[in-house]
Amino acid sequence: MSVEMAEMQRKNSIPPIQFGEEVTGAETLLRCLLLEEVEYIFGYPGGAVLPIYDSLYGSYFKHILTRHEQGAIHAADGYARATGKPGVCIATSGPGATNLVTGIATAQMDSVPLVCITGNVAQSLIGTDAFQEANITGITVPITKHSYFVRDVRDLPRIVKEAFHIATTGRPGPVLIDIPKDVANAIAPFTYPDHVEIRGYRAEVVPEDEEVQKFIDAIKTAKRPVIMAGGGIIAASADKELLAFAEKTRIPVINTFMGLGGFPGTHELSLGMPGMHGNFTANQALLNADCVIGLGVRFDDRITMGRTKEFAPNARIVHVDIDPAELGKNVSTAVTVTGDVKNTLERAIPLVTACESEAWIKQLKDWQQKQPYKYKTDGDTLKPQAVIELLYSSTDGEAIVTTDVGQHQMWTAQYYKFKNARSFISSGGLGTMGFGFPAAIGAQIAHPERTTIAVVGDGGFQMTNQELAIVSQYNIPVKVAIVNNQCLGMVRQWQELFYDNRYSQIDLTCSPDFVKLAEAYGVKGLRASTPQEAEAVWAEALAHDGPVVVDFRVAQGENVYPMVAAGDTLDQMELGEE
Repeated sequence: MSVEMAEMQRKNSIPPIQFGEEVTGAETLLRCLLLEEVEYIFGYPGGAVLPIYDSLYGSYFKHILTRHEQGAIHAADGYARATGKPGVCIATSGPGATNLVTGIATAQMDSVPLVCITGNVAQSLIGTDAFQEANITGITVPITKHSYFVRDVRDLPRIVKEAFHIATTGRPGPVLIDIPKDVANAIAPFTYPDHVEIRGYRAEVVPEDEEVQKFIDAIKTAKRPVIMAGGGIIAASADKELLAFAEKTRIPVINTFMGLGGFPGTHELSLGMPGMHGNFTANQALLNADCVIGLGVRFDDRITMGRTKEFAPNARIVHVDIDPAELGKNVSTAVTVTGDVKNTLERAIPLVTACESEAWIKQLKDWQQKQPYKYKTDGDTLKPQAVIELLYSSTDGEAIVTTDVGQHQMWTAQYYKFKNARSFISSGGLGTMGFGFPAAIGAQIAHPERTTIAVVGDGGFQMTNQELAIVSQYNIPVKVAIVNNQCLGMVRQWQELFYDNRYSQIDLTCSPDFVKLAEAYGVKGLRASTPQEAEAVWAEALAHDGPVVVDFRVAQGENVYPMVAAGDTLDQMELGEE
């Protein structure tokens, strides 16, 4: 055992591990996880992983038994996004493994580090259509950063070490380890490598000096520059560097949906979110900028609207990204930097000076004052935007907020001004309904001292609400805010705007009584239908030291504005009647 491993065991109070001791593959796996400093595992047992669960019995790990494998992987995802550390989940073979697929794809699209461990039937049964057999490595090849099928127990330590290394370095992502039952039962001397060497894998991507200099030179002459900060800022833990860079250069900052929280939403240089449901000022900034500096951003279709030639038509685009495949993929770039955005900013900050951007900043502030997010109030009718404003004002923007997908997700992005990195957790790339609640569980477990709010719709919540059992069992104090408009809101909005009001299969009026549902699980349930009730019940929810479900019954016909229709350009924003 190396000196580093011995020190790590001492520091983390990990039970003594005897190297060279003959142990099973299942025990080998758990020892490897201990050495990777894993504390929480989210999972669901089954036949093919019983050797692993037998080894888990009485172990050091805190295992969270979810009520569905999708809940397990979304909770592991929320844990990873809230901490930056890899989330770990376990599922059995066949349906257990395939139930992870949506969560794996969610993590892959949003570059989240996960290590997903699945069991499989014994190797002698592979290919025979055995009970609960599935080729999960084959199924997940397109949606993982890497996949392993363990054939020999002696390879398991190396594979686990590589899996954590791959998941957390470079552009993060999910890695799958599939362990046949015979490997889990096989016996071998325990070893664990000190380091990882993977041929062809470039983990640390350090920008070239020449690239950094071109990045700096591109900014010098800009009069109307704007930074577009994406999820890469958060993945690289570069939020402090971004703040220092923006303040020194006096360049306003747009945060993409995935980048929210990477720059304080209350800062004078913050322009908020651009794109389909972005604000007027952020989109005008992109239309009028002479230099767009993309930092850890994909220039995806919800920002460019698929009209890449018309995107930022007056700007030179500078793009910094750790993944070279993203550079020039969606938009034409004038300057590219291949490398870690944190490292790039650290090297650039001492060399940059303030731009001549004060007239530009004044114009942007004028747009912000004239065209803020707004909506119509209507007496005692509870508006969904008002719910998000209440959540924000009551927590001063300091909570961890997770969401499902739909209208409530966009209203949260618009009306909650996130101050801190890793405080906004949502499925961006894949748009996974059912994500928000279990992700909040993982985030709350990661940060038990912080207020964690799951903002969900009445549709998405019903996909994973069985995880109320977890928050009840472990008294995890997640506050669930259901924005309940009794329909599939975003689908209804599109059917209203683009399908001549033909409302097909969006009616959710036959949903359960969410207060009674919460109470059935032993969780406090509350309901509000007016602004006055909303303030009272939300104050009660925050004061409660356990989990709470609040059913906010909001106006059904409300739409998310501003909106740029698919295929339109950013200058074709529909501001709405509001």
